[in-house]
Amino acid sequence: MLLSVIVVSWNTKDLLRACLSSLQSELKMLCPEQDCEVFLVDNNSADGSAQMAAVEFPWVKLTANSDNKGFAAANNQALAHATGDFVLLLNPDTEVKPGALRILIDFFLKHAKAGVVAPQLLNTDGSIQRSCRAFPSFIGMVFELMGLSRMFPAGSKYGARFREYKMLDWQHDDERQVDQPEGACLMIKRQLLDQIGTLDEGYWMLFEEVDWCFRAKKAGWEIWFTPDAQVVHHYGQSIKQVKVRMILSSHRGLYRFWFKHYRGNRWWLDGIAYGGLMLLAYLRIGMYKLRALL
Repeated sequence: MLLSVIVVSWNTKDLLRACLSSLQSELKMLCPEQDCEVFLVDNNSADGSAQMAAVEFPWVKLTANSDNKGFAAANNQALAHATGDFVLLLNPDTEVKPGALRILIDFFLKHAKAGVVAPQLLNTDGSIQRSCRAFPSFIGMVFELMGLSRMFPAGSKYGARFREYKMLDWQHDDERQVDQPEGACLMIKRQLLDQIGTLDEGYWMLFEEVDWCFRAKKAGWEIWFTPDAQVVHHYGQSIKQVKVRMILSSHRGLYRFWFKHYRGNRWWLDGIAYGGLMLLAYLRIGMYKLRALL
């Protein structure tokens, strides 16, 4: 099997239809001999996503969960059965542009040390979506959670330091190695998957792909971004349905990432780190609800 594609969906039926349609067109060119497979794991959508996919895309290998298992666990359900030399994790709110999958696969053939490669993501209006970040550091996350990256524009005296976590001063228009591309579209080499394993299900949603990329780099693999392949990403269509839960999940995910990779034997920081992150989470939730009221 050349390629296994995994899509995890939750209440995005119309976007999922567009995603699978774009995949169908691409796979006809990429896999004329049927050596590609597509898995759809639906996390108990209430909008008929699973039923639509079963009727309109019968070639998709569908798993309809009876509850929402989260992003990492749902992907792992499909990863357990995926047999491709390359595995693509793809959000349901994406549309693959012509030729993108072939470009990503060919990239691996030219870069032996590449374990993960991500395409350039485009917003709905066609503008470039800044989709790569540095690995989180303590000071970088403090700047980000305080909103300093948005307060200081590019070119300001302190702006570069505040903006480096989200790589906001890079236009995302040239090929380079990065730390962590956004998980909306990631292609992974089979050898990497066999070496570092699947996603950590301790992350319900958000930061699981950061953890994966961190483990990949620690194991000696390279992570790349290429603008030669493009995918449209209608950003945050599932997340915005449960914004408060996503804020909490993000902060808990960041704590788990810190605990796994940065904590070491500094057990005495556990309460401070968790308490501080959750305090910031509830401040963000309060600001979100206040903006909604206004």
